Amino acid sequence: MSQYNKPPKIDRLKRGYYRSGPDYRKSQDVGFAEIRKLFGFRSIQIGHWVTRQEQQIAANLIYDALMDLANILAVPAQVLSLRGSLSLAFGTGGQKYVQAHYDMRKRELALAKNAGGGALAHEWFHAFDHYINDKLFQLPSSSFASNSWIYNKENIEHPLNLKLTQFYQTIFLAEDGKQPSEYLKISSKIDQKLNQYYFAMPEELAARAFESVIQDQPIKNAYLVCGTQKSEQAELGIFPSPAHRTKLAETCLAYFRLLGRLV
Repeated sequence: MSQYNKPPKIDRLKRGYYRSGPDYRKSQDVGFAEIRKLFGFRSIQIGHWVTRQEQQIAANLIYDALMDLANILAVPAQVLSLRGSLSLAFGTGGQKYVQAHYDMRKRELALAKNAGGGALAHEWFHAFDHYINDKLFQLPSSSFASNSWIYNKENIEHPLNLKLTQFYQTIFLAEDGKQPSEYLKISSKIDQKLNQYYFAMPEELAARAFESVIQDQPIKNAYLVCGTQKSEQAELGIFPSPAHRTKLAETCLAYFRLLGRLV
């Protein structure tokens, strides 16, 4: 889940988001029906209070962000719907000051109308982390794979699973493969200071690691991800260090590039 610590400005959607990437749409508008068809989402739900103009702005932003994500990961567009199991919601309501959230029960990725920008990569990884659990481990799909990895569940042998477990190991363990990573230790200390258990949750560590990797790539899209390098939360220390991000990128992108070749 991605959270704000202050109320979003009402006009945020209309002010636009920085982006530097290919012109997939050839400067034309797209609709949510096209997004559903191209990416294969199970369903797309739009909130009742989203105007037609807002729908159009959002559809273009989401289309570009998802195409950028598929491009960065080197996977076909339909991979992002997780074999058609994932639903998308936009502007349907939610928790106060929450940018976006992934609902495990409904397998739905929901973006807030005015505050959802920048949280898509983070929440998509939550969806992936949940989806992949029963493919990586011999377990029901009732948890996140990152959580199962932490508790040393035996993974199913497969070249893809080997690559993915290397990514999880890079997130949670130091280079010796035994001690906790500095990223995990710092996040735990921040939680202790704030008297909570959130930043050090395995699924949150994994999602922040993933979005950090995505933001570091040459394609830039502030609707897809922002704030992992410069933000109040970045200053707090909840994202991986630059050196750690380099290692995370190696293992993360190696997994998805292999996935893109095999699907």
